[in-house]
Amino acid sequence: MPTNAQFAAQLLRQAASLFRDLAQSNPDVADQMRLNAQSYEAVADLVERDPNGQMPL
Repeated sequence: MPTNAQFAAQLLRQAASLFRDLAQSNPDVADQMRLNAQSYEAVADLVERDPNGQMPL
């Protein structure tokens, strides 16, 4: 059974995949969707590497 952090990272990666699909099907928003995908994957990486870490804003 996955931990909450693992599950959250998986959901973030699935959302990133959705954003990439949207980028391919809608050129008008492609750049924004690719940026969203990169952001979601970056957060997924952070959650996996350091589930209790804090992000300096």
